[in-house]
Amino acid sequence: MSQTTMSPPRATATRRSGRTTASRSVTIGAMVVGAIAIIGVFLALLVSPAPETPVPTSLGFSLKSFFVWIGGLNPLLQIPIVLVAFAIVAGILLLLIEYAPRHGKGYFWLRLAACFVIPVLAFMLLRPYQNALIYVLIIALLAGAMLFFADYRAREGAGYTLQLVLFMAPAGILLVIGLIYPAVSTVIQSFFDKTGKDFVLLENYQWVFTNPEGFWSVINTLIWALIAPIVSTVFGLAYAVFIDRARGEKVLKVFVFMPVAISFVGAGIIWKFIYDYRQGDQIGLLNAIVTMFGGKPIGWLDTTPLVNTICLLAVFVWTQTGFAMVILSAAIKAVPTEQIEAAELDGANAWERFRNVTVPGIRSSLIVVLTTITIASLKVYDIVAVMTGGRANSTVLGFEMVNQQQRFQSYGHSSALAVVLFLFVLPLIIYNARQMAKQREIR
Repeated sequence: MSQTTMSPPRATATRRSGRTTASRSVTIGAMVVGAIAIIGVFLALLVSPAPETPVPTSLGFSLKSFFVWIGGLNPLLQIPIVLVAFAIVAGILLLLIEYAPRHGKGYFWLRLAACFVIPVLAFMLLRPYQNALIYVLIIALLAGAMLFFADYRAREGAGYTLQLVLFMAPAGILLVIGLIYPAVSTVIQSFFDKTGKDFVLLENYQWVFTNPEGFWSVINTLIWALIAPIVSTVFGLAYAVFIDRARGEKVLKVFVFMPVAISFVGAGIIWKFIYDYRQGDQIGLLNAIVTMFGGKPIGWLDTTPLVNTICLLAVFVWTQTGFAMVILSAAIKAVPTEQIEAAELDGANAWERFRNVTVPGIRSSLIVVLTTITIASLKVYDIVAVMTGGRANSTVLGFEMVNQQQRFQSYGHSSALAVVLFLFVLPLIIYNARQMAKQREIR
């Protein structure tokens, strides 16, 4: 006999599923409306005119006053105070991240308080103007109301994703404000003249590839991106292989890794003394050696073409070889010894074992090292700024971009250089993203 009516348990489950679906639909609708409202308020804040005599609003305390107060203390007291302040901020963030998705009244009040207190305190500590504070309060109220509604609707896991997304919304908004909006604005600015008023289409890009400053910045950046990663990786890999499991391995690695701890500015100053050129007695190491053997001193940082660029590259390679060595040394130790022993039993010599066993085993680490150093070489600024200031055709995109903006006030040229630099970095980003996706599929 066929059953024409639905059993009570099944009917109850169906009704509960229907209610859950309807509840989630209502929650999603409310989130969408709230998000649109927040975006509208934010856009209104952006387009609102600033008062002629803006009055800062704060709690009587600002980050500036905090740093001024620290600057007047003894250096021995500054370190623990900064560490305590950092620990407090990190602890609050970790607390919120840990308890953001959880259910319960206590967690709800924690989230609600965060939505109200964090935006207001952050903007007031940064001393916003009075007209901005109203918008900030409205945004905080909207975010708090959205979170309250999402928490109220959530039962036994329902709404977990919505709460998590909502809690991460401030970070997303800051990402849009601090990264996406400036990127789009830079691209638009690259099509305008140096004042940002007249539309000049591709004239700025034409300047990049025809003007000596722009042309050499592109050529030198390509040289840096092609030579620096390969040389640094080869030196680092060779050093890692030769001292692997050798006596005094740790001490030898420390000597090579020490330059990594030096900033590019510090490294530039050190090597500037090595390349120093002057009349009379030479204090630069290279010219002291040259004159010791009867030669004439050479202005290494002014010699063209490309000699000064190679000299700058040596400084960068010196600072990055230790990084490559540490990463690749750890990868080499992770290669199974069984594979190496099997290749040795098959009659493979040391070079064949290295080429056919070690290198394939550390392929992923090689890619990480190469791409990381390549990106660092593309955005190098400090070494060029400290050692040559971009003179004698030694400039690079990172330095020339800042130079055009700050020295010549040419925002169009600076934006065009920034876009070209982004286009150079983009393939590496895409490649790394694909590699991460492949690794995820394998796992």
